[in-house]
Amino acid sequence: MKLGEGVEAAIHCAATLASVEGNSTMPGAALAESFGLSPSYLLKHLNMLTAARILESVPGPAGGYRLAKPAEHITLLDIVLAVEGREPAFRCGEIRRNGPVKLDASAYVKPCGINAAMLKAERAYRAALAETRLSDIVATYQAEGDPRSLAASCAFVERHQRPQKPGSTTQT
Repeated sequence: MKLGEGVEAAIHCAATLASVEGNSTMPGAALAESFGLSPSYLLKHLNMLTAARILESVPGPAGGYRLAKPAEHITLLDIVLAVEGREPAFRCGEIRRNGPVKLDASAYVKPCGINAAMLKAERAYRAALAETRLSDIVATYQAEGDPRSLAASCAFVERHQRPQKPGSTTQT
């Protein structure tokens, strides 16, 4: 199974935003810079995360993005579904019915075994993603990450986060 590159960017951005203090935000351009991505490319994915209520978008010159809920309440499955959509990765087209010999529909009463196997794998894959919280990813990085990488990430967040005044409005 191959996921789009946007999933990696979305997870990294959400993990970065988990480090932002209080109700501060981080501009999308800073997140794009942090990962060497095109701001317009990343904005599309940040908007998907906002539409899924994983992120909040705060408008205005001091605005930006922040998590919409605590990292403990965001799973990797939430992020993957926000970016990739809810449809299964495998979609059976029932090509077994397309051969030169056309059989009556009664010959295909049993579900396609290939489709059943693929959907079983999809359920297992999604269950594993649903068990992994964003906070788990962040905690593992903080515990096992190279100290230089940790220091650089912390300094980047500190430099680019934007404190918000109490009562800042959110854009949905």
